[in-house]
Amino acid sequence: MRSITWWIMLLSLLGVSCQKDYLTQAEIRENLQQSELFLRSVENLTDIQVHDIFSPPVASRVYVYPCVAAYEAIRPAYPENESFANRLSGLTPLNIQADTAVVSFDLAAIYVFNEVGKQFIFSEEKMVDWQAEVDSIINTWQVNPRVIQGSKDYAAQVGQFIMAWAREDNYNQTRTMPKFSVTDDPSRWKPTPPAYIEGIEPNWNKIRTLVIDSAAQFRPPPPPAFDLTEGSTFGKLIKEVYDVGNNLDDEQRLIASFWDCNPFVMHQTGHVMFATKKITPGGHWMGITGVACRKANASLMESVKAHSMVSIGLFDAFISCWDEKYRSSLIRPETLINEKIDPDWLPTLQTPPFPEHTSGHSVISTAAAVILTELFGDNFEFVDVVETKYGLPERHFNSFMEASREAAISRLYGGIHYRTAIEDGVKQGRQVGDYITRRLLSSD
Repeated sequence: MRSITWWIMLLSLLGVSCQKDYLTQAEIRENLQQSELFLRSVENLTDIQVHDIFSPPVASRVYVYPCVAAYEAIRPAYPENESFANRLSGLTPLNIQADTAVVSFDLAAIYVFNEVGKQFIFSEEKMVDWQAEVDSIINTWQVNPRVIQGSKDYAAQVGQFIMAWAREDNYNQTRTMPKFSVTDDPSRWKPTPPAYIEGIEPNWNKIRTLVIDSAAQFRPPPPPAFDLTEGSTFGKLIKEVYDVGNNLDDEQRLIASFWDCNPFVMHQTGHVMFATKKITPGGHWMGITGVACRKANASLMESVKAHSMVSIGLFDAFISCWDEKYRSSLIRPETLINEKIDPDWLPTLQTPPFPEHTSGHSVISTAAAVILTELFGDNFEFVDVVETKYGLPERHFNSFMEASREAAISRLYGGIHYRTAIEDGVKQGRQVGDYITRRLLSSD
């Protein structure tokens, strides 16, 4: 009898020793923090966008739904953070039951970000490759396979819920709406060289806003009256763009180039035309958000929340801006300078293919900076390294607002906006940013 008891004890000890020492939820969270898998997933989505060439407004849509999905997926583990449900237009509570014994909400946030992101891009194989890399990294962490599968199953449910919500934003309907029409009206925007691309997203104000009440809630003042007589206000604006463009110093040229963010720049050499791809304006600010999270050593939850709020701000800011662009449909400086002043003049930057007023950079940069300031504080110094991979230098800023002001004035240096489009755009962006922070951060 004593021998049998001894064997039972030995087998029990062997069984215990063979069990894997799986990571706890806290250890999974720490590994995710150290590996920066969320920040790297955002950067991967940006890289795919650059490859696939999305226009600035559409790019904002590619960011926002994966970010909101990640936020809603991870939030149950951090109950002090309120859901965006009933705060974003049309978003209702998830009501998805999750077994916390086999679900890591932190892991699920990574899974759902990448899976929802895959639904909005063209090069799905690039996202599949990244998802495989994420899996290979997580598989080295001794995570219980049941937790990995449970987290993926939960993420899939969240993703389906968010995609159903996304499909109601009127995007598909705008694909069949009328294009921008060029007329003989001398004040009306017309395609610009060298590619003469038609107006991009003329119906973007039909897209469902997320926080602001409507596309026209923060409608800016209309541009100055179109008047080409000598000494007119509008005439002075044109002359300023011409004079500034002809007298740029090296720093001003650098600023214009640094904030160009044109995703599709056409180059012409003789009869040969080719394009270069770059990050969008929204992509630049999503990158700055990542820079801020790294500097502040933000937790995974804080990083997801920051990217979600900034992506929401960018999304609504683009809708607000595009509403005015195609309402006023104002002609670009390059066109009038070539017609009225100097037929050989070229702006420092290539003129983007959409109307002039207001400046998109001014609106979206200010909105993003307002949100980031609310999250990380005033006078948050940072080094912007977002576009070093595209051959641009890093640049130091004392605050997010300083960066947004530079982004705004860069459009005058670039020769693609009148000053009023910049100044009114800054005001418009601040209104959007302030409204979003109040609505999403209040406890009401």
